[in-house]
Amino acid sequence: MDWTREEVEAIVADHLRMLSLDLSGQDYNKAAHRRALQQKLHDRSEGSIEFKHCNISAVMIELDYPPLRGYQPRGNYQSLVREVVEQQLQRFTHLDAIALAAVQQPAVVPELLDFGLVETTAPQRKHVAREVVRPYHTHPMKRDYLAREARNQSLGLAGEEFVLHFEHWRLVHMGKPQLADRVEHVSKSKGDGLGYDVLSFDPSGRERFIEVKTTAYGKETPFYVTRGELSFSREASAQFHLCRVFEFRKAPKLFSLKGQLDDHCQLDPVTYQASFG
Repeated sequence: MDWTREEVEAIVADHLRMLSLDLSGQDYNKAAHRRALQQKLHDRSEGSIEFKHCNISAVMIELDYPPLRGYQPRGNYQSLVREVVEQQLQRFTHLDAIALAAVQQPAVVPELLDFGLVETTAPQRKHVAREVVRPYHTHPMKRDYLAREARNQSLGLAGEEFVLHFEHWRLVHMGKPQLADRVEHVSKSKGDGLGYDVLSFDPSGRERFIEVKTTAYGKETPFYVTRGELSFSREASAQFHLCRVFEFRKAPKLFSLKGQLDDHCQLDPVTYQASFG
């Protein structure tokens, strides 16, 4: 049974409150929020509430907001959800400043001892790609927060250095220390515009061209690629890897997409933002 407007308004308000706390780095208890919310709803189960939060995460990502940690975005949501989210965002004016501060915050390479726990599999769904410069939206609070995070040079550089260390560890772990010593941060040594950030190697000595995309948010957070990166992924498809680093500020992990990006993304003919929902 579809949720009523009263129910949707209650859970969206709760979601935005938790997101404000999360982006501010303040502690909160999801279970306590859920129990308090159940008192306002009409016998909705915990599973139903969790699923609705995931629907709201999907809407927030579509609006280019950082997602609430722990709620994997789920599409095919009730149309009322997006309507209520957009209405409430106009009232949650403080969220704009909080989100801007969060995505523009400088970053440093985290201290991590066990790289063996870092690598994971890519999301299974077909990715969707859109433009780096997003089309105009009528929503008055539209800020393209995820696009701003993608332009956060401090975060991007820290993510590249993280992958540099990971590749060095990977090759040493595979018994190839001489190759590990040749891993290069080419976006620093040779400049941007090559179509990749890190030069690494397969155990055979074959070069690996790694483009790094870093986010402080979850595995399914959209990422942006340039036309040059897309073109290079096609030209060097046998050696190209897009490395997605996520949850960078908390417990960084990564997955890789190997080969030309067309194999992983449905490409909008104008611009390229890859998402997973």
